[in-house]
Amino acid sequence: RRSPDQLRQRVAFALSEILVVSDRSGAIEGAPFGMADYYDVLQREAFGNYRELLYDVATHPVMGIYLSHLGNQKQVPGSNIFPDENFAREIMQLFSIGLWQLNPDGSRILGTNGQPLATYNNGDITELARVFTGLAFGNNANFALYPRDFTVPMKCWDEYHDCNPKTLLGGLQLPARPPSPGNTGTAGLADVNAAVSNLFAHPNTGP
Repeated sequence: RRSPDQLRQRVAFALSEILVVSDRSGAIEGAPFGMADYYDVLQREAFGNYRELLYDVATHPVMGIYLSHLGNQKQVPGSNIFPDENFAREIMQLFSIGLWQLNPDGSRILGTNGQPLATYNNGDITELARVFTGLAFGNNANFALYPRDFTVPMKCWDEYHDCNPKTLLGGLQLPARPPSPGNTGTAGLADVNAAVSNLFAHPNTGP
C-alpha cells in the first residue's frame, strides 16, 4: 500500500487475470523463480505496448509449459507427432480477439441471421499452431526439456519448426522460410512475430 507505483501494480494484477498462468500445473509447481519472473514481465510492461507484452508472454517458458507449446514440434509425416493446438487456441480466445467479432464498444457484431459472428474457426487454430513449433528452453544448447531455466525467454530451433507457408487469421500469408541452424530460430521467430502482430492489429483486440 505504500509503494510509489500503485497504478503499475494494479495494471500488472489486471493483466495477470487475462494472461493467466498457474503453478497448479505439475510441470511448473516448484518453480517459484519462473512464476516471479513471469509476473515481473507483467509489471515491467504494464504501461507499454500490448503487442510487445503479447510476444514476451508467448515466448516465456512458464507460459510455454502451462499451455504446452514449449517443446511443440512440427508435424512428422508417418508418425503421431502433430503441433499442439492449446496455446494457439488460447492466445486468440483469452489473450487477444475472443470468440465473437466485436464493435468498438464491446458489443457483438451480428450476422444477417441475428446471430453473433465467430472470430476464428478450427482451421485458424490448426494454422496458428504450426507457428508455435520449435520453441524450447532458452538456456539449453539443444531442443530438450532439461535442464530448465524458467527465467530465460524461449529460443527457437528451426529444425523442429514448421517452416512451410501458412495462412493465418484474415488471410495473412506467411511465406516458406529457410531454416537457420541451432537455436538461431530465424524462421520460427519471424513466424511468431508475424502472428502476434496479426492478432494485435485485429479490431477485436482493443475492445
